[in-house]
Amino acid sequence: MAPFKLTLTPGTSIFDQVVFAATRAILSGALQPGQAFPSGRSLAADLKIHPNTAHKAIQYLIQERWLEARPGIGTVVLEPPQARPGDRERLLNGEVDKLVVEAARVGVDLSEVIDAIKGRWKSMRGRP
Repeated sequence: MAPFKLTLTPGTSIFDQVVFAATRAILSGALQPGQAFPSGRSLAADLKIHPNTAHKAIQYLIQERWLEARPGIGTVVLEPPQARPGDRERLLNGEVDKLVVEAARVGVDLSEVIDAIKGRWKSMRGRP
């Protein structure tokens, strides 16, 4: 069984959605360091996605140091990797800009955005 839930969203690549769901599961503690991660075949069957997409997502997570392939053991979850130079700036400038533009487009005010961020932050960290 897949170690995280995935509800496919039209308009976003399945690869990106799988990588995001796995990353979220690691950061939230749903997947712990040292825990086994499913094989590409198993992940594809559980999530009902193409095996090549599952394999590509796993390889990307290995490359980005979220997972590690251990000979004779399988793929395991690692501690979250350190941020790279520029990650913080990209998030605080580019991603926040996208959020602000989209919130303005749909008529969401600042307090609603802040409340939504706080709620997601707490739920990801395992707090009500």
